[in-house]
Amino acid sequence: MAERAAIVTGASSGIGLAIARVLAEEGHCVTMSARRPEKLKEAVQGLLADDLKVSEVAANVADEADIQAVVAAHKERYGRLDVLVNNAGVGVGSALGEIKTKHLDMQLDVNLRQIVIFYRECLTMLQEAAAEHKNALVVNTSSISGKRSEAWLSVYSATKHGVVGWTEAMNKELGQQGIKSTALCPAFVDTPMTDFVKGHISAEEMIHPQDIAEAVRYLLKVSPACVIPEMMFVRPGDAI
Repeated sequence: MAERAAIVTGASSGIGLAIARVLAEEGHCVTMSARRPEKLKEAVQGLLADDLKVSEVAANVADEADIQAVVAAHKERYGRLDVLVNNAGVGVGSALGEIKTKHLDMQLDVNLRQIVIFYRECLTMLQEAAAEHKNALVVNTSSISGKRSEAWLSVYSATKHGVVGWTEAMNKELGQQGIKSTALCPAFVDTPMTDFVKGHISAEEMIHPQDIAEAVRYLLKVSPACVIPEMMFVRPGDAI
C-alpha cells in the first residue's frame, strides 16, 4: 500500500496536470484521469520521466461506470486515497435563446454531477485516510464564474456556483470526520480551455496553472485544525 495516494481528473493538461505534478512531488502516488487516452498517456509519461509515481486511467467523467472504473483501478493499485482532485470541467458559451440541451446536459454532468459521484465512490477510502491522519482532502475546481455569474456563460456559471455550494455542504457533512473540501475559483488561466479569449487577454497576462497547483501544495500542509473552504485567484486589478 502507498503511504499517500491521490486521484486527479482532467489531468492531461493545464491545471490538472500541474496539480498532479505537485501531488507526486509531495510524495503521493497519483492516478491521473482524462478523457483522451493519447493525451493522457503523454502527460503521464512526462511525469514518469521525472521519476514521479503516477499512473493513468482514461475515462469520460460524464459516465458513472467510467468514474467507478477510475476509483476501482486506483484502489487496486494503491489501496488508499488521501487526496481527491475533481478538476475535470467543460464550458460552452451561448445566449439563453441558443442554449442546446446537449450542451446543458454535458456541463451539468461534467462540471457538477460527476463530483457528487466521485465523492460517493471515494467516501470509504477518504474516511479510512481521515481516521488515520485527520487530514483527507478533496479539491474541487470551480471558477471565478462560481462567485460572480457571467452572461453568455450562464450554464457554466450555474454549475460552478453548484460546485462552491456542494463544497460547503461537504465540509458541514464530512468535516468532523477529518475530510476537508476546498473549492478553487480561478479567473482566466493559461490553459487550452481559455484559448477562445486569448485574442483579448494574452496568455502571458493570465494566471498560470502552477499558481493553482502551488495553492494545492499549501493545502497539503495545513493542519487538521484548519479548513480552507474556498480560494479565489484573480488577475491584478480585477474586481472581485
